Amino acid sequence: MALVNVKDMMQAAREGHYAIGAFNTNNLEWTKAILETAEEQKSPVIIEVSEGATKYMGGYKVVADLVRDLFEAKKITVPVALHLDHGTYEGAKAALKAGFTSVMFDGSALPLEENIAKTKEIVTLAHFCGATVEAEVGAIGGEEDGVKGRGEVADPNQCKLIADLGIDMLAAGIGNIHGPYPANWLGLDFDCLAAIKAKCGDMPLVLHGGTGIPEDQVKKAISLGVCKVNVNTECQQYFAAATRKYIEEGKDLEKKGYDPRKLLKPGFEGIKEIVAIKMAMFGSTGKAC
Repeated sequence: MALVNVKDMMQAAREGHYAIGAFNTNNLEWTKAILETAEEQKSPVIIEVSEGATKYMGGYKVVADLVRDLFEAKKITVPVALHLDHGTYEGAKAALKAGFTSVMFDGSALPLEENIAKTKEIVTLAHFCGATVEAEVGAIGGEEDGVKGRGEVADPNQCKLIADLGIDMLAAGIGNIHGPYPANWLGLDFDCLAAIKAKCGDMPLVLHGGTGIPEDQVKKAISLGVCKVNVNTECQQYFAAATRKYIEEGKDLEKKGYDPRKLLKPGFEGIKEIVAIKMAMFGSTGKAC
């Protein structure tokens, strides 16, 4: 089995009324944790990486080789896609060249005409490579590697324009944000989501900012056509909390507790814990049996 694009995943999720978790990787531990948990939970999964994390990890080819090599070495049997998160025009092209099976071209900050033109180009190139494309309308709130928004609510008519360009998934701003949600957050705009669904039909929809959205809202969003939910911050939080606990308990000072294989293990297990929780929440657990 090889890495796949997300087309079949999205169709199965839409028909089965569940969503696929798209978990950002940042290094070896993250990638191993996501793959191992997907296999244990028998869940299809999307491993995604931001452009900033790609630079940190050594480039697009390094990321692609790491994911593929671990996938093969661990004899993973569930469907796994490798996706670029919030890609620029040049970043999306570089990811496709490196062998990513899916890319997001985030042209949401561009004038609509430019967003449309560049999305068309990326769609043509990606489909030629056998990859899938996610596009965005209405900037997602918070910040993701310099991509900023204010939680805009997307225009359903603009969503229809972008959806008709041949993309495979659509990320539409519905009040969601990246990172932790503030206490005064008003929640997701389900009227807007329903209107987007009505305009775009069977187009799989993507919910960014999956960290911190209450479970009932996540499940309602899935019922309205969301087939992919992005999670990054929560994995980072679980990793950091477990690592902090290990050090505060002085375990790094016991014998060879400073060995990175031991030092990073609690955080690794923390990532596995939250990934399993999210897969159950999204309804994808057992769907790769």
